[in-house]
Amino acid sequence: MALVAHDKMKDAMIEWVTAHAPALAKLDLYGTGTTGGRITQETGLPVTCLKSGPLGGDAQIGAMIAEKRLDALVFFIDPLSALPHDVDVKSLVRLATLYNTAMAINEKSATLMLKALDNN
Repeated sequence: MALVAHDKMKDAMIEWVTAHAPALAKLDLYGTGTTGGRITQETGLPVTCLKSGPLGGDAQIGAMIAEKRLDALVFFIDPLSALPHDVDVKSLVRLATLYNTAMAINEKSATLMLKALDNN
């Protein structure tokens, strides 16, 4: 599972990961540089950190989706800010749709997706 969050959503991502740590601990976790680093530092869960989003981390996750190396993507998008990396967001959504990869963009959908993965 890849974990990505815009800057203003990183705290929400940490809270969500903390609340669901037992289920997430069963998965191979990947994250963009800052998000993944904060998750590991603040929760103790191991996350394979890719590059920071603006430096290509989103593209690395996109490649993992295209190569079918990810079962799921959790991307907490900041809905109240202009998206500085709108093209990257659209690319990940397009790839997840194209390759039928489970994707969640908020806490509720992420929780439902994680429960489904945990039951399989």
